[in-house]
Amino acid sequence: MADAQDTFHSDPQACLASFDQLMAKLGRALAKEDWDALVSLNSGIKTTIEPMMVALEAGQVEPEPVRTRIEELRQFLDAAGEGAARSKAEAELALKGMNRNRSAAKAYQNISTSRPK
Repeated sequence: MADAQDTFHSDPQACLASFDQLMAKLGRALAKEDWDALVSLNSGIKTTIEPMMVALEAGQVEPEPVRTRIEELRQFLDAAGEGAARSKAEAELALKGMNRNRSAAKAYQNISTSRPK
């Protein structure tokens, strides 16, 4: 990671480009609802934002591109939260359906095995 940090210090625009690449990967993972990839990529958010903020504080990048990217991240996080909630609701419905099917199968089994012969 030291190489990336050195690159950011010698070329502050690289930190913006790195953030853009991460956001593109996050967007693709969200579009595919690839939650494992999102979890993995999530760990890189902090390490990608930190050099951008350092460059901003050092006056090496303009505030507006950083603000725009932070807003883009906020919107992405909102969308990811909504997507996760939708997936959770779908999983809960599927589980309820499986439980109903299991209950119906047990009821049928009880009826069919308890018939007098």
